[in-house]
Amino acid sequence: MTKWHIDKGKKVTGGKIISHRKKRKFQRGSLPLLTKIGKEKKTKERVRGGMTKIKLPQAEFANVIDPKTNKAKKVKILDVLRNEANPQYVRRRIITKGTIIKTELGEAKVLSRPSQHGVVNALIVEEK
Repeated sequence: MTKWHIDKGKKVTGGKIISHRKKRKFQRGSLPLLTKIGKEKKTKERVRGGMTKIKLPQAEFANVIDPKTNKAKKVKILDVLRNEANPQYVRRRIITKGTIIKTELGEAKVLSRPSQHGVVNALIVEEK
């Protein structure tokens, strides 16, 4: 189903918004894709200008950077610990940017947008 990025309905003041034209193709959007933990799946989507986006519906591994050594390592994602975007995402095991995940190397914070970039990049969180 298409999500439209157009003004419709009412103004803040309560007045009607009268459309001056029909919907245009460039005003289309897409529904949010919520990346979950599971067997890795990737999908390609054509976007405006003929470019492609790689989307990640399910992720199994993350590229985790260790700040001490500045080396990245591909490790398995074990669980979702905290998510500032939405507390319900922790129960549903959904990964977004800023999520704290549990990996084989310890806790890590997700730096990438998995549903937009098609990869999970994370940085090890320092223990206090």
